[in-house]
Amino acid sequence: MSPRKLDPLAGAVRCTTVGDWLRFAEKLYERERVALGQIATNAHDEALYLLLRTLELPLDSEAGVLAKKISATARAKLEDAFRRRVIDRVPAAYLTREAWLGEHRFYVDERVIIPRSYFLEIIPEQLSAWLPAGKKVKRVVDVCTGSGCLAIVLAHHFTGAMVDACDLSAAALEVAKINLREHKLESRVKLFASDVLDSVPATSYDVILSNPPYEPSALVDAQAPEFAAEPRMAHDGGKDGLVIVRKLLRQAATRLQPHGIVVIEVGGLRAAIDREFAALQPHWLHTEDGSDCVVLFQAARLRGAFTARA
Repeated sequence: MSPRKLDPLAGAVRCTTVGDWLRFAEKLYERERVALGQIATNAHDEALYLLLRTLELPLDSEAGVLAKKISATARAKLEDAFRRRVIDRVPAAYLTREAWLGEHRFYVDERVIIPRSYFLEIIPEQLSAWLPAGKKVKRVVDVCTGSGCLAIVLAHHFTGAMVDACDLSAAALEVAKINLREHKLESRVKLFASDVLDSVPATSYDVILSNPPYEPSALVDAQAPEFAAEPRMAHDGGKDGLVIVRKLLRQAATRLQPHGIVVIEVGGLRAAIDREFAALQPHWLHTEDGSDCVVLFQAARLRGAFTARA
C-alpha cells in the first residue's frame, strides 16, 4: 500500500489571523511551485490579493488587517480558495473574476487571457512622443483585444478618439462587451470579430496597437497549468511566434495615417523581429523592468517596404 499523501493545506488549521494565513500561503506557493505572473510576480502580493478578495476586504488594507482574527466560516472560504489556486492551479483572476491594469478594473473569466501588459506604462508615457505635436489623435485600434482591456486603456488616454477593437474569438468579445459596459465606453469603442484586420472596415488609424499571440507553439505546449488554463489561441503565435505579427505589419502598411505608428508587444521575440524586419527599422520602447519587449514601427517605413515587395 502506498503512503497516504499529506494534504498541502493541512497546516492551515493553525492559522488564526490574516497574517498567519499570509505567511502560510507564501510558503505554500513556494513549496507547491505555483506559477506567477498573471496577477502578481511574487507570492506575497498574489497571496495577499487572494486573501483580501476572499475575505471581502479592501485591497489597500494590508497593514490594518494582519492581526484580524479568522472565523471558522472565513477559514473554510480561504481553504477552498487556496486549494483551487494551489492544488487545482486555477489562476487567481479566474477565482475572483477580475484583473487590474493600474487603476482600471476588468471583468475576466476563462474565455479570455488575464490582462497583463507593458502597454500600461507605454501608452501614457511614450506614445505621444512618436505622434505629431499638437495633432489630435482621432482613430486607434486594438488588435487581438481579448477582454477589451487595452482598448479601454486607449480610450481613457486618448479621450477624443474613436477606438476600434478586434478579436478572432467570439467568446472573448462577449467578455469585452461586459467591460465596455462597466467602463461606460460602448459609444466610443467598437468591437469587431476579425482575424487581425480582415473584417475591420477600412479606416486610417493614428495608432495600431496589439498584444497578440506571440509564443512559439512548442513553448505553449510546455506552459505551466495556470497559463494553460487561458485560451490557447491567446498565446500561440505559430511555430516561431511571428504568424500574427507578420500579418499585422502587412495590413498596417495600408491602415495607418502618414504620421501613424504600429506598436506591438512581442515577449521574447526581439532578436527575431530585428532579424526579419530590419528594413522597417524597428524601435524598441523602454520598460521599467528592462525587458524592452514592445516594438514600434512608423507608417512611412511600412509603406515603403510592403509597397516595394508588392
